[in-house]
Amino acid sequence: METKNSDLSSLKINRTEKQTPYGANNKLFKLVAIISLIAILIIAGYLILSPLLKSRVEVKLTEAVLQSPSLSITELIASGYVVAQRKAAVASKGTGRLVYLGVVEGDKVKKGEIIARLEDSDVKAQLEAAEANLELSKSGLKNAEDTYKREKALFKSGSASQADLDASEANYKQILASIDVSKANVNAARVAVEYTIIRAPFDGTVLTKDADVGEIVAPFGASINSKGAVVTIADMRSLQVEADVSESNIEKISPNQNCEIVLDAYPDYDYPGYVSKIVPTADRTKATVMVKVAFKKYDSRVLPEMSAKVMFLTKSNKQNSANHKPVLTIPQTAVVNRNGKQVVFMVKNDKTIQTTVTTGRQLGDFLEIRSGLEQGDKVIETVTDKIKNGIRVNVKE
Repeated sequence: METKNSDLSSLKINRTEKQTPYGANNKLFKLVAIISLIAILIIAGYLILSPLLKSRVEVKLTEAVLQSPSLSITELIASGYVVAQRKAAVASKGTGRLVYLGVVEGDKVKKGEIIARLEDSDVKAQLEAAEANLELSKSGLKNAEDTYKREKALFKSGSASQADLDASEANYKQILASIDVSKANVNAARVAVEYTIIRAPFDGTVLTKDADVGEIVAPFGASINSKGAVVTIADMRSLQVEADVSESNIEKISPNQNCEIVLDAYPDYDYPGYVSKIVPTADRTKATVMVKVAFKKYDSRVLPEMSAKVMFLTKSNKQNSANHKPVLTIPQTAVVNRNGKQVVFMVKNDKTIQTTVTTGRQLGDFLEIRSGLEQGDKVIETVTDKIKNGIRVNVKE
C-alpha cells in the first residue's frame, strides 16, 4: 500500500518549469521557410539568367557624324583658333577722365577716326596761355629789330658806341630766343590736347569696349582704378587660323599647302585655305609648332577667337574641295552586306535593330551614308557574324 502511494506522488505536474508556447514555434518555422524560399529563388534566378547574360555579345557603339569629303586626301588634322593678325588695344598717351566714347562692339572704324575723347579743359588752357605768350614775344620783335638796325647804322657812322650796339643786339637775340621757346610751348600744348583725342590706328572693327564714360584713362593703366585701353579693334581682313602641329608631324606641312578650315560653330561648312606661315620655333611645353593658315575667302560668320579644325591636304593635291557640304559618315566596319543589302545595327533596350542604309564614297576609314541614318545616330562600330537582328547585346562604354 505504501508503494502505491509513492508511485502516485511521482506523477504530479511540476508547475515551476517554463514551457515553450506552440505559437512561437510556428512563427519561427514560418520565418525559416520564407528565408529558405527567397534563397532558393535567388539561386534559381542566377542559374537561369547567368547563361543568358554570358551568351550576350559585347559591342561598342559609334556615332554618325558629318565630315568633309576631303577626308580621303587629308594628310593631317589639327585644332586651333581664329586670330586677327592685325589687332590693337587702343589707348591714350595722356591721362584724364573719359568724357566721350563714340563706338560700341561691332562698329566699323576708319583710320584716323575719332573714337573717344578725354577731359581737355586744363590742357586747352595751357595751349591758350602758350599762344598768348607767343603773341607777346612777337609783338616786341619788330621794335627790337628796328632798334638793332638803327644802332648798327649809327655805329658805322661813328654816332653810336660799341656798348649801345651790343645792348641792342642782345635784346634782339633775346626776343628771338623767347619766340622760339614760346613756339615750343605752343607745340607741346597742342600735343597734350591731341593726346586727349583717341583715334583709330587703322581700318577695323571694334571687338571690345574696355572703358566707359566717366572712368579715368591712363597710359598702361598706371593705377589700380584707371583703365589702360579704351577699346580693342581688329582688322577683320587679317583673320587666320593659328593651329598647333605636333613636332613629329611638322614635316608633313609645307608653305602654301592647300587646307580646309572647319569652324566648330559651323561644322557643316568648309572654308578654303592655305599654309601662310610655319612659325620657326617650337613650344617646348607642348612639343608643337604653330602653323598659320590663311583663308582664301571667308564671310562675316568667321570671328576672332573661334575654335577651328584645319585639314592639311596631301601635297600632291593641287585643288581642294572646300565649300563642298560635309557628308554623314560612319566607320566602314559598321556596315555589312546582308542578303544583298547594306545594313547597320542600332541598339535599343539592349537589342539590336537592323537598319538598311545607302552608302556613297569611301573617305579613308569611313563610308558616306546617303540615307538610312541621321547625324547623331549610334550604331554598332564593328559588326561580326555573331551580330544578327533582334539579339541581346552588352554595350561597352
